[in-house]
Amino acid sequence: MLIELAVGDAYGAGFEYAPPEFVTAHNTLRGYVQHPTHLGIRPGAYTDDTQMTLAVAELMVAGDPWTPANLADRFVAAFARDPREGYAGRFHDFLLTVADGADFLRRIRPESDKSGAAMRAAPIGLLPTVADVLHHARVQAAVTHDTPDGIAAAQAAALAVYYTHNDLGPLPEIGAWIAGQVPGDWARPWRGKVGSKGRMSVAAALTALAGSTSASELLRRCVAFTGDVDTVATIALAAAARSAQVTPDLPPALVETLENGRYGRDYLAELNTRLLG
Repeated sequence: MLIELAVGDAYGAGFEYAPPEFVTAHNTLRGYVQHPTHLGIRPGAYTDDTQMTLAVAELMVAGDPWTPANLADRFVAAFARDPREGYAGRFHDFLLTVADGADFLRRIRPESDKSGAAMRAAPIGLLPTVADVLHHARVQAAVTHDTPDGIAAAQAAALAVYYTHNDLGPLPEIGAWIAGQVPGDWARPWRGKVGSKGRMSVAAALTALAGSTSASELLRRCVAFTGDVDTVATIALAAAARSAQVTPDLPPALVETLENGRYGRDYLAELNTRLLG
């Protein structure tokens, strides 16, 4: 799951808010592309979506208490050990100056309804019950996105993984099932460009999931929306990776050239094994 979501993140990063004609021309899955303006993110590198997901997954496998303080510690540590582009500008600057998790919590203003809490929620969907998923998603979301929409988007993203991981039904029904657990019109098909709000990214991811039977088809659909497509692909590919209904056919060119530094592809694979174990 972690490699698939990182591939979605890294591939989508080349197209995030890029002009539609650029997306149409280059969304071929033949390889990673250089974003036309975000030149600090090299092709094949993942962004904040994956890095913050790692922080969540690492806390889960460590088995430490699920508290805002421990989550904040993990968010700070993940960035400090491997600073990278891709974060929203103000939050990136915040992470450059924050000392530790306690400092993070003292200074953060968790008033956003954007997609930051949803993009990192996938590992939570592996927990054993819906109640567990809803609780853990709410706690982690509230650290940075303590708003009704920010929390609901994170819960819906985590429940997408829960639905596929437990094979609860056909993929076209995933949105309707989530709507029965979290307030929101999650079954309505998303159309057009995806904005920065968390609900938008999750709705687009669920729409792409409901209409896809293979991982490669899913990734192309996510990017074709245009807009915040790296987050859409991160959420969708994480859920698809746990579904027996989705053929795992991501192109080897994308998997093999995903970044593989200290916290790259091999680290993701090892952490994924521990997470699923």
